[in-house]
Amino acid sequence: MVRSLTTAFPILGALIVGATCALGGTAPMSELVSNKAAASHTLVYIGSYTQKEKTGITLLDLNLKTGELTKKQVVSDGANPTYLVLSPDHKHLYACNEVGNFNGEKAGAVSAFAINPKTGALKLLNQQSTRGDGPCHIEVDKQNKIVLVANYGGGSFATFPVLADGKLGPAKSFVQDEGNSVDPARQEGPHGHCFTLDAANRFAFACDLGLDKVFVYKVNAADGSVEANDPPFATLPSGSGPRHIAFTPNNHFAYICNEMLSTVTAFSYDAAHGKLTSLNTISTLPAGGHPGNSTAEIQTSDDGRFVYVSNRGHNSIAIFAIDPKTGHLKPVGHQPTEGRTPRCFKLDPSGTFMLAANQDTDNVVSFRVDRKTGKFTPTGHSVRVSMPVCIQYMESHE
Repeated sequence: MVRSLTTAFPILGALIVGATCALGGTAPMSELVSNKAAASHTLVYIGSYTQKEKTGITLLDLNLKTGELTKKQVVSDGANPTYLVLSPDHKHLYACNEVGNFNGEKAGAVSAFAINPKTGALKLLNQQSTRGDGPCHIEVDKQNKIVLVANYGGGSFATFPVLADGKLGPAKSFVQDEGNSVDPARQEGPHGHCFTLDAANRFAFACDLGLDKVFVYKVNAADGSVEANDPPFATLPSGSGPRHIAFTPNNHFAYICNEMLSTVTAFSYDAAHGKLTSLNTISTLPAGGHPGNSTAEIQTSDDGRFVYVSNRGHNSIAIFAIDPKTGHLKPVGHQPTEGRTPRCFKLDPSGTFMLAANQDTDNVVSFRVDRKTGKFTPTGHSVRVSMPVCIQYMESHE
């Protein structure tokens, strides 16, 4: 298997930011969140596919007392701004445009937006090519120096320097995976599905669904580049299809949801050397399984006690308790998401509410979390968003 790493390459072709490829549309001010809104609210950005409706990025208001969701703005320009991430200072939002052609190149795009601090409204700053098609995951480091993108279709990963004004520079590092695994339909080649950082911001982890591996890179935050770590990867059971990885806040353990086998694998993590050591793998489904199911999102709670994984098909979120000494997982239960195909879910910053984005029923549903048990129950509130994919929270506002 060959793996190549190219740094500081030039972006080919002109990257034209205009009306035909921008995501910068804005709604009237009457539709935006007022800076005089009641306390105990937070803004929420939802990324979406745009095949059915030109929804793009939707701005919601979440009432942190009741769980009620209110739609405030839709940025309707641009194609498939699916996965989103906020800069650590919440001044900028970055989105990957999950497309196969950008300015005539077989690639997707990554877009940078400025956030209006009073209203949450978005203004497009610039776009860059992701150098591979079908970008499906995006992350920003804790120092707000680099943005990381995974290209599913291209089976590749790229990093972008964050400039002083929040714009993104051309890709600094580009990694093209090569090889395959045991499933001829899904693993005929590499499929990058996640590119994210550990809790210490030192190592980047690239989940490749097509290769059943998670590659590890040392991060140079000064110039936005990455280089292969030693050891360079961790291996998942054949046919797993690793999708996303999540770390405990103390950086002692990591968990990977395996899309194709509907499992979650627990790892101990050596944060000094970027080394993952497999502990065990268990099902995300109840006894008897569910034919045709696949996992999507994974998240650890901010207190490091629970892991959550979404099941598409079973249409639930699996809840696991973490053994604080061993890192092993104990099944706690499953909560239906009140919709089909929960592509994403996310706990709010306070840990009080969880939102679930059901892609095939066009709804985002809120749940109240019991922090003692890890379980959660519907609040009775939801909002319609066409083909929702990703959830990102802003800080609470007055």
